[in-house]
Amino acid sequence: MGIWADDLLCEYREGKKQLNRLKNSLNQKDPAIKKDIKIINSMAEDMDFVIEWLETGRQPGLRRGVDKRKAYQIKYLENMDLIPDISEQLEPNKEPLYLSESQKKVLLNIFSSFSLRERQCYILYAAQGLSMAEIAEELGIKKRTVQQYIERARKKIKERIS
Repeated sequence: MGIWADDLLCEYREGKKQLNRLKNSLNQKDPAIKKDIKIINSMAEDMDFVIEWLETGRQPGLRRGVDKRKAYQIKYLENMDLIPDISEQLEPNKEPLYLSESQKKVLLNIFSSFSLRERQCYILYAAQGLSMAEIAEELGIKKRTVQQYIERARKKIKERIS
């Protein structure tokens, strides 16, 4: 059994062939049939649009690929090593750290709203306590850029929490 999208693509191609056969079988000089031919041409254009979309996986006609930038982007934490291990800092008699499901969802919502650079800069700054200059040197960007990423991350946190 093939992939459903491949089956759908075959059905659209076959449907377009049938539309073309129907159009070719009509008397194109008859003025009463011209309206039908116009409708058939419109249907064929729509089928071409869908076929191109299924073949490429992108909406036809978009020039800059904006559809790929956010809509299909998989958000995940790039490197879990950025989140420091604080288990040795906990007192031995205290309870272990625990996040409830709702707290985990809020944290995931916040981190998923960050871009990769915002996430890196914010974690290095807030969790690991690095200065903006140290972060800039480590990531190979300017200090002002690090500051902007952290400011954007803070703004997103405020939006999500309030």
